[in-house]
Amino acid sequence: MKQRRTLIAATLAEVVLLVAVLAGYLIAIAVRLRNISSTLGKVTFGVRAIDTQTKPLGPRLGEINGALGQVAQALQAVAAADDGRPPTQDATAEGSPGSIESPSDRPRPTTP
Repeated sequence: MKQRRTLIAATLAEVVLLVAVLAGYLIAIAVRLRNISSTLGKVTFGVRAIDTQTKPLGPRLGEINGALGQVAQALQAVAAADDGRPPTQDATAEGSPGSIESPSDRPRPTTP
């Protein structure tokens, strides 16, 4: 009888220990998930702030692209004047700065 009581007490102690360990792990997981949730909230807030702050760029991009087109044309005119050629309207025209006119114009890899 005494041995039976000892076995029952040991079994109950093991069950209590198992429940305590599982509860500890569940609490640790809950704490980790709260930290993750907090971090995700901050990231979401930051993304929304970026979205709000960059909305005004949409209408302005057309103006910026137009100005950059004018700058590109002016640079082509300057480059053509330096070469003694008449300025071209199309950057992809043959003979424009940056175009490759013959295979010998292509850059070649250098070896050390």
